[in-house]
Amino acid sequence: MAIAAFHPPRRKRRVFESYESPFPVEVGGKDFRMCQAEILHNNVVVRNPEDIRQLYNKGYFGKGILSRSRPVYSISDPSLVTKWQGANINMPIITAKKYQYHVQWAESVLREQGLDGYSVTKLLESYTKPLELPLLEEDGAKQTGVSCYRMGPSTEHTELSRQPSADTGNVVDPSPEDENKGCKKACLEADPAFDPVCGPKEQEQSDLKEKAEVSCQEHGFLAHCSCKAEESTEHGSCEMMKSKECAPEYVLVQEEEECRVCPEDETAHGQENIVKKEKLVCRRNPFRIFEYLQLSLEEAFFLVYALGCLSIYYGEEPLTILKLWEVFSEVKPDFKTTYMAYHYFRSKGWVPKVGLKYGTDLLLYRKGPPFYHASYSVIAELVDDKFEGTLRRPLSWKALSGLNRTTANASKELMLCYLIKPSDMTEKDMSTPECMKRIKVQELIVTRWVSSRERCEKEEL
Repeated sequence: MAIAAFHPPRRKRRVFESYESPFPVEVGGKDFRMCQAEILHNNVVVRNPEDIRQLYNKGYFGKGILSRSRPVYSISDPSLVTKWQGANINMPIITAKKYQYHVQWAESVLREQGLDGYSVTKLLESYTKPLELPLLEEDGAKQTGVSCYRMGPSTEHTELSRQPSADTGNVVDPSPEDENKGCKKACLEADPAFDPVCGPKEQEQSDLKEKAEVSCQEHGFLAHCSCKAEESTEHGSCEMMKSKECAPEYVLVQEEEECRVCPEDETAHGQENIVKKEKLVCRRNPFRIFEYLQLSLEEAFFLVYALGCLSIYYGEEPLTILKLWEVFSEVKPDFKTTYMAYHYFRSKGWVPKVGLKYGTDLLLYRKGPPFYHASYSVIAELVDDKFEGTLRRPLSWKALSGLNRTTANASKELMLCYLIKPSDMTEKDMSTPECMKRIKVQELIVTRWVSSRERCEKEEL
């Protein structure tokens, strides 16, 4: 057996963030935060935004359910954000077609609840009608308007115009009291105490109303239908702050309208030109999708068992370490093997991530995926001290060669991680995570032997 030649990790050319911490715990116990997660469809999901930032920024645990890695999903259309950047607005901007999709999804949710077609139509018409939008510019000046107009897609000039209210036909100017209140607090979704769109009657009955929720069987996340069971009779104005985030209940929809323009030339008397104007209309989003952080079973158990900074609930009951060990082993039969390998490499300073893309159990990163490419693809096997017994994943020479080629083409190295247990260790001994104290680890790096390279080396000697 040849001696392995170790290669340094390959750093990414462009790094757009700074390294904070290897683990989501503070040294010395200062500012310790206990995060909370729940089991949903055999997956561990974190919903709290602060917990999501804590777990991902410090250790890169989990991934966003709507993103490749970091949970950065936004309903805004990037091209529209660039197009309307001169309007100085901090709300999501979507196309009219996408907004219609949200309306259709909300309609299907309401129909599943047993509402008839007429009620659903009237409810959605009342919920999605245009709203007044006070805009705050950077210099503190206040402007009021429903729509932002643009004369065609190639025009650079953006005009903030005032439009009549949909209810009264008059322009609604926010009061100074509302403006001060908007500067202090952000719009909170479906909270009548802070939601400026909710009227007094809705605020009195807010505790009796709940948003409809539909569980997505394919993705395992919740899609919320924002429509109320009763039509609201009063609508205030949505207050926009200078913060970068805004509740996704309110969106700006890019719509088109045709305007007739009379030419200035007197010779063309009686002729009119039809010009399409693009405008942004503030509407309520009837179907909101929230992005959560999904943890692998190994990551979740490491945060509970090794770091003690995560509490996992099933329903309203927090699960103990032994219960999690039992539940995860039932959900994933080889969980014990993969977790031992995960625990070992995490303790060595690596950041293990799921290696399903390359046909392995784990991918090992230095510091984290934003800074370095993965160095190793790991296959974990649990064997006894005589290396006997049935392997979890038996590999033929053909399968091993193909897996090694796939890994080498991605500039990684294939590693076999053997978890060696004593021969006298029984299944009862492995019913608790304390069995890891008796486990030994042996790493084996697989490289392809090239005959031509071997001959060249001998000739040089």
